[in-house]
Amino acid sequence: MKVAIVASAGTVALLCATGACFADANADMAKVATGFYEAYATFHPSDGIPDAKGHAKYEPFISPRLDQLLIEGNRAEAVFAKANKDSPPLIEGDLFTSNFEGATAYKVDGCSANGSTGRCTVTLTYDDHGQSAKAKPLTWTDTVYLVATPGGWRVDDIGYGATWAFGNKGRLSDTVKGAIANAGG
Repeated sequence: MKVAIVASAGTVALLCATGACFADANADMAKVATGFYEAYATFHPSDGIPDAKGHAKYEPFISPRLDQLLIEGNRAEAVFAKANKDSPPLIEGDLFTSNFEGATAYKVDGCSANGSTGRCTVTLTYDDHGQSAKAKPLTWTDTVYLVATPGGWRVDDIGYGATWAFGNKGRLSDTVKGAIANAGG
């Protein structure tokens, strides 16, 4: 297999003679997505934008852009809370999945790269573990968007895959940007 390394504007791109580099990228993306959800599972359920301690658990897995967006979102939440003492936070419920209550299980199904960007589909399940006698586990698929950084692949966004009425829709980044815009500070 021939591999050429080309440096341009601080970005290193690998050009492969076969599809082996894409297979490696797919495995690397799956590893990062799995690490992200392993971090998620350590302190779930989360409510809204994670605090500094929670944010630190995600940092090894998220892109600089998403990292900065979460920092700005946390600042916006603080400004809003200060101005609106008795109001709920701008973002309630789970930010990182389609389900307000979050997920109790995940499985990274597959990843695909397209140059310096990629995506992984993730099957998520919420099971209230018998708290509700009639409730069946809820299962859905979200999409994790990744970007190649100098430190490797990182989660850059999450596309919510909710198909039910009150599930999160759109993308995580849009939800946080909306909270920042509505903070009024």
